[in-house]
Amino acid sequence: MLYTTKKWILPILIAILAFVCTPFAAHADGPGVSARAAILMDQDSGRILYARNEHRQMRIASITKIMTAILAIESGKLQDRVKVSDRATKTEGSSLYLKPGERIPLKDLIYGLMLRSGNDSAVAIAEYVGGSLDGFVYMMNQKAQEIGMKNTLFRNPHGLDDHDDHYSTAYDMAVLTRYAMENRQFSEISASEIYRSPQEGEKWDRVWRNKNKMLKRYPYSTGGKTGYTKLAKRTLVSTAKKDGMGLIAVTLNDPNDWDDHAAMFNWGFQSFDLVRVVKKGVVGGIKLKAYKNKIEASRDLRYPLMKTEKKQIQKSVTLYQPPKGGKWKDGAVPKPIGKMKVMLGDTMIADMPLYYEGKGLVKEDSKSFWSVFKDMVAFLFSITSGAKHG
Repeated sequence: MLYTTKKWILPILIAILAFVCTPFAAHADGPGVSARAAILMDQDSGRILYARNEHRQMRIASITKIMTAILAIESGKLQDRVKVSDRATKTEGSSLYLKPGERIPLKDLIYGLMLRSGNDSAVAIAEYVGGSLDGFVYMMNQKAQEIGMKNTLFRNPHGLDDHDDHYSTAYDMAVLTRYAMENRQFSEISASEIYRSPQEGEKWDRVWRNKNKMLKRYPYSTGGKTGYTKLAKRTLVSTAKKDGMGLIAVTLNDPNDWDDHAAMFNWGFQSFDLVRVVKKGVVGGIKLKAYKNKIEASRDLRYPLMKTEKKQIQKSVTLYQPPKGGKWKDGAVPKPIGKMKVMLGDTMIADMPLYYEGKGLVKEDSKSFWSVFKDMVAFLFSITSGAKHG
């Protein structure tokens, strides 16, 4: 074990307070695809496993509706009944055949949007959630910036070719899907094969079956969204999960998208293992008496790795130097008390906070972290370790 001592000032603790996970691209030949742009991304870590022209700005057609759906879900108005406008019913293309003036739950509109790709549903949702089409498009672009979609511009809620500057990239759509799939309601809707929606004033229900054939064609499929326009051609987002590893596949302008997505998923599951790089609980390898068996990681860190990459993982721990006498200034133990940096080769894939769980030091009081340490110059020591933890 190698110990090195460095002197740091308080602002460096900003880095300790946040968990950072940097996508690390695989340097390996992937599956051949027919798409002009494609990407395969690990859902949990955001690691890019395979990519082709992933940052090329292109038309995206109805996979636009992933953004429309997640904004509608996040509005918290799923049980509200939406009055369908005449404008919504006249929207061209794929339709739920909504009627002017009818009232339908927002939740049902989202199911119709995702399963049957209803363009009339997209407009009805936009007008209700955003107050107007323009208001909703503003929300779409604001959310895109918020979640890191840097090469995307939305001009409508459905993806029709009515604007030349409505575009995104395979990478940005994977980022959006990764965000949306964290929402339980979205993931349930995305995975649904059929949905029944009662009609106002009618004895029979509307029945929508999902256009995403991956749900039936691929055994590990968990959802997705189809798209097509004459200019965008075929676009597809799909998700799959096997042995705990979730993957996101995106193709733009792909005439063979069903087979390409299956090939990407198969390649990803065969080429990568989901490895527990850091184990929740006590961090091993720390020999300093004050901290031995008392420093803990609050969560597991699992990361997709090729077999040849597993030996490239290196971890280093940085902690506060323990105080003399065992008590911290004002009786407050720093939370977090340090961090663990995880490297894959020369690339950092995580910067995880660590916590003191021992009984020998006084627990943190109610004072804020910054008020306790604003005038203090901290001395830290760094412990460099291999794979002794995880």
